Amino acid sequence: MSLLTLEKRGHVAILTLNRPESMNALGAPGDGDQVREACDAVNADRDIRCVVLTGAGRAFSAGGDVKAMKAREGAFGGSGVDLRDGYRNNIHRVVRSIYGLEVPSIAAVNGAAIGLGCDVACMTDIRIAADTAKFGVTFLKLGLVPGDGGAWLLPRTIGMSRACELLFTGDVIDARTACEWGLVSRVVPPEALMDEAVALAEKIAAQPPHALRLTKSLLKQGQTTSYDTLMEMSAAAQAISHLTEDHMEGVDSILEKRAAVFKGA
Repeated sequence: MSLLTLEKRGHVAILTLNRPESMNALGAPGDGDQVREACDAVNADRDIRCVVLTGAGRAFSAGGDVKAMKAREGAFGGSGVDLRDGYRNNIHRVVRSIYGLEVPSIAAVNGAAIGLGCDVACMTDIRIAADTAKFGVTFLKLGLVPGDGGAWLLPRTIGMSRACELLFTGDVIDARTACEWGLVSRVVPPEALMDEAVALAEKIAAQPPHALRLTKSLLKQGQTTSYDTLMEMSAAAQAISHLTEDHMEGVDSILEKRAAVFKGA
């Protein structure tokens, strides 16, 4: 079964992890290529302005396929070199592709987000959780390390102390705790999750698309680059933005006291 489905609703793309029978386990051969292809398609489609990522069934993603680990199959089999390459060329391709989305992304976490599944959610920009969702980075319980980038991203999401607590204990936290810790932005009833996520995505998608992508880029670059470098990047991005028709539409809408209609021009 294909890992992902892609649906467009106006300017919003909905990506669904679609292996409900395995709680959307990840790591099967070809998963990285599928996610990369979907994310590349989103980046290339200038009509898409925001992405919602969710899971089919009762989980967002239970993470790496433990049955495949037991059988030492797929990305979890072979020699040490094979295992390293399985991470580099498959599992890392999943998280790199989601992190590399050029448009804003929202994870609608409908259930368990564990291990790799939690890290995948953290690769998005905004996370909304159903009140039944649970989060954990339980690698140590499997005798493993966070091998998919979580050790880099989780401290940037919830701070070093709480990232260490989650990783070192392997504890699983509920949605309310995740919200208190800043792992998610809001918690909603399960039946309202997708409506909330899509409504937020549509609000974001109403912004000028070129400036929206540039703003996301600046936010991401700002996590790792120097202040002076980011200031130069900001000046260049602002110069580009000033020359767009959408900038003039924004100015006119304020002067004319009306809602702006941004067309990506």
